[in-house]
Amino acid sequence: MGNPKAFLTIPRQEAGYRPVHERVTDFSQVEQTLNTHERKLQASRCMDCGVPFCHWACPLGNKPPEFQDALYKGKWREAYSILSATNDFPEFTGRICPALCEKACVLQLSCAEPVTIRENEAAIAEAAFREGYIKPRQVRRNGRSVAVIGAGPSGLSAATRLNAMGYHVTIFDENERPGGLLRYGIPNFKLDKSVIDRRMKLLHAEGIDFKMGIRIYLEQLPGGFDAYALCTGTPDARDLNIPGRDLKGIHMALELLGKQNRLLDGEDIPAEQQVNAKGRNVLVIGGGDTGSDCVGTAIRQGATGVTQIEIMSEPPVGYNPETPWPQWPRILKTTSSHEEGCIRRWALASQRFLGKNGRVCGVEVEEVQWTPERTMQPTGHKEVIETDMVFLAMGFTKPKLPELPANVFAAGDALQGASLVVRALADGRRVAGSIDKFLKTQK
Repeated sequence: MGNPKAFLTIPRQEAGYRPVHERVTDFSQVEQTLNTHERKLQASRCMDCGVPFCHWACPLGNKPPEFQDALYKGKWREAYSILSATNDFPEFTGRICPALCEKACVLQLSCAEPVTIRENEAAIAEAAFREGYIKPRQVRRNGRSVAVIGAGPSGLSAATRLNAMGYHVTIFDENERPGGLLRYGIPNFKLDKSVIDRRMKLLHAEGIDFKMGIRIYLEQLPGGFDAYALCTGTPDARDLNIPGRDLKGIHMALELLGKQNRLLDGEDIPAEQQVNAKGRNVLVIGGGDTGSDCVGTAIRQGATGVTQIEIMSEPPVGYNPETPWPQWPRILKTTSSHEEGCIRRWALASQRFLGKNGRVCGVEVEEVQWTPERTMQPTGHKEVIETDMVFLAMGFTKPKLPELPANVFAAGDALQGASLVVRALADGRRVAGSIDKFLKTQK
């Protein structure tokens, strides 16, 4: 490493967010960036730790020590070359990945100040685009063709890898534009869609065909392809079937997030079909990232108040002895959306929706306790949370796939169930390798 002792004198510095009073008035990206000098200083904190657990923790197998060292030395092109060797979309993961690598960083395990790997990754990707290091690859075709069903993270990852191997790749997707969850599930204030469009233009220039607005059924796959990659994600969100579910004003999270993103993309959605929280007292059921995204979106739309409830107990701040490394730390996470004004409550189970004139006006909840064996016990303590708009953000159900023909391969959330974007990208690379291996055995 260029400066193996920098971590002793240079503290972790995050770029931070735009001021709350400014960012809640628009959907522009909330995260800021450091200048080049500060970014190189942050990269210098990556020490010669001997066993870099960040390698092991990253589903993509990224090599943070190597690209951090290049960044520290000002070798931006080399840094991007190292990064892109394992990650085809660092501009995505550099913005939205929860940074499993940082949770395994030796500086996190020793003093709770990991290297800013995710931010450094985003900075390297942006520099590569800005300086023109990224250009369309000229690929020699091998005469074989592959259909990728689904233009989400795993599908884009599989398509990129297969295209680089020489296959003619066609991506099919029922949506108007590619990106899947990246485009229709993640708010613009976390991932501006121009970042997606920039990469899609590159993929198109490299020879990947996009067939958008076409729904493909597993029973009737398009003909003329040597193999197929099913990357259809987890389309079915987990519902909350309790009394009063049919009342107006109760929506699935992606109804809010998807339609807001479509409006920002310029799509024309009739007023009666829009989901808007302006003037509403909002309740978000579900304490994960999707719930947090609903919080930030509702605030920007003009909600009068937002409450987010979670059925699990409140996790501790900083360190949780119940989830020691190498487990994923279950600790209190405060997002940019939470900072913007949100009441958060834990250990509440929803019992029934209450309505007035056909519209939801409250949710009866019961306080629960969790045993050391992770079983839930009701306490009998009930209350009503007043609300006139509810968003259900409780995750997704795992798709059930039938037995697939030999030339059909599944990847990402369609195979594993809902997970992280970085895991979907990694599984797209895996399935591309499986398809390549399979087709090389075929005459």
